[in-house]
Amino acid sequence: MNVLFITANRVGDAVLSTGVLAHLVERYPAARFTIACGPYAAGLFRAVPRLERIIVLEKKSWNRHWLGLWAACAGLRWDVVVDLRDSAVSRLLHAKKRYVRRARPGQHKVIENATTLGLDPPPAPHIWLDAEASKQAAVLLPAARALLAFGPAANWPPKQWPVERFAALAQKLTATGGLLAGAAVVIIADTHERAQLAPLLRAIPDAERVELFGRGLLTAAAAIKQCKLFVGNDSGLMHLAAAVGTPTLGLFGPGYEEIYGPWGAHCAFVRTTERREELLARLPNMDAREPNLMLGLSVEKAYEATKRLMEQTMR
Repeated sequence: MNVLFITANRVGDAVLSTGVLAHLVERYPAARFTIACGPYAAGLFRAVPRLERIIVLEKKSWNRHWLGLWAACAGLRWDVVVDLRDSAVSRLLHAKKRYVRRARPGQHKVIENATTLGLDPPPAPHIWLDAEASKQAAVLLPAARALLAFGPAANWPPKQWPVERFAALAQKLTATGGLLAGAAVVIIADTHERAQLAPLLRAIPDAERVELFGRGLLTAAAAIKQCKLFVGNDSGLMHLAAAVGTPTLGLFGPGYEEIYGPWGAHCAFVRTTERREELLARLPNMDAREPNLMLGLSVEKAYEATKRLMEQTMR
């Protein structure tokens, strides 16, 4: 039995689609899975059970990447095709069953994806970890110590909480009497983001800091799974943390928390005092430098949200 699963280019959207994939893996225990996704998200899926192939959709001009996907899949007969990209490719393939996502503005992406297959309640995102990722995380993390994970970068500068505030929050959480007193701080980001996070790295002593830069999505997921708490910007890393079950606090300002908030009872979000519309109105024309739109979220407000989340998850 062959199943084709077409999912997102961006990491966050791909993570939010994994609940549907997990449902398919359980529903079709004899199936082989082919997954088509963007290059940034491909690493998420290497440990999916009964994986046949990952087809990486490298974006090309004139949408030629879709032609490449069709060429890779047209020679096969598919038992099930699930297309969360609403592409023409899924309609041109021979398939016994075909499910194509329809956009539902205002719905959380987890619900929107689940509705494609008529799933209610929607299955939560799920990340499959392999032995390699778990081994790498074990080597990188200090043993027998509480861990606090931060995702301090974002793919759009206006929605990145100032790194100095991450530093202040770390000090407040890990200080004597803090919610995570004595915890080591695990900082997770891509390699090219190290320079912009320098103030945060300098603020946390070497012995209290673990740097995970460019380690790959599954290693990051395995590391976050060992942490007591994750705090991060509205990003794919935030969704990854939620998907592995770690209590997750998402920081929002100009983003859409009703659509992209972290998913699960172990998750929460906190946002700026200003409304999204007010923040977005501050953006200049594209030729000007984009302002930081997260200044309306104080360290104290983030700390209080963290406290509520930890109390909630303990209950």
